[in-house]
Amino acid sequence: MIKAILVFNNHGKPRLSKFYQFYPEDMQQQIIRETFQLVSKRDDNVCNFLEGGSLIGGSDFKLIYRHYATLYFVFCVDSSESELGILDLIQVFVETLDKCFENVCELDLIFHVDKVHYILNELVMGGMVLETNMSEIITRIEEQNKLEKQEAGLSAAPARAVSAMKNMNIPQQIKDMKLPDLPSISTLKF
Repeated sequence: MIKAILVFNNHGKPRLSKFYQFYPEDMQQQIIRETFQLVSKRDDNVCNFLEGGSLIGGSDFKLIYRHYATLYFVFCVDSSESELGILDLIQVFVETLDKCFENVCELDLIFHVDKVHYILNELVMGGMVLETNMSEIITRIEEQNKLEKQEAGLSAAPARAVSAMKNMNIPQQIKDMKLPDLPSISTLKF
């Protein structure tokens, strides 16, 4: 089971953190710092697996990571997860981010946190892997984008209606007509 997913930059600044096991906020910050210290001091030519730190479970947990440009993608997992499977999952996550943001960079993770979490939730939920097929994930994201555009269109409908009314050829006395005041909610009896 996946216990946490952490993404931080080369300076240890967290850009994404998702914990699937409860830790108090101060403990989460310590885990991020400890994980960064463990991962960042490793050479690029060594394997991408290591034992979890003392805060994230020690030898019962593994840190599986990939370093891309300025970002470290770290998955903290228990012993039941396959190291190579998680490395592949990290690759799918990064490639999906890259397709959605067209050459993903650190700023995309900062300014589009909601979309990044949505993508992550398509891959992993509750610490369990849901989907590894990138085309399925991209399809779900495109569907979500369509829904967001439709909602944006619906929320702009009242403004469009007022604008259309102003542009209509309505006699001035109808435009100047005062509508009766509606009762307030406090005076209504239910």
